[in-house]
Amino acid sequence: MKRNRNGSKRRRQSIQPYTYDQARRVLPYLRSIVGSVREHHLEMQGHQRAARRLAERPGRPDRTTLLAQAEETHAAQAAEERLHAALEELHPLDIYCLDPVRGEALVPFAHDEQLAWFIFDHFDSESFRFWRYQSDPLDTRRPLAAIREDLRGTKAKS
Repeated sequence: MKRNRNGSKRRRQSIQPYTYDQARRVLPYLRSIVGSVREHHLEMQGHQRAARRLAERPGRPDRTTLLAQAEETHAAQAAEERLHAALEELHPLDIYCLDPVRGEALVPFAHDEQLAWFIFDHFDSESFRFWRYQSDPLDTRRPLAAIREDLRGTKAKS
């Protein structure tokens, strides 16, 4: 059995599950933050691609190329910092970004006494159309309509 060498106890991270109504109430903020995450991620990728293309040009780079490459690298780092700052806004809410480009995030809830996730889609008019259990593969999409009555019934019992 491995022991923790520094003697400190391991911390368990607990996730606060949302009810369906709580998840719906956080939608405007979630939509804003996921939009920012997507924007910053795409900006970072664009600057990284531009810097890579400048670096891969054949021949010895001139001063202008070197300056442009350094500028693109700096812009990519700045966009990455903004991306991480936007992602950090989601963590206190226990919401996690699944795919920044597709605008997908996971909002925790409990179903059948298991951890499950509402799948937020930034581009879907319904926002929460699918869900998955924690143990499901990441690409699993279960229709939310099938359990929506159970979710509303759970809130009424609370």
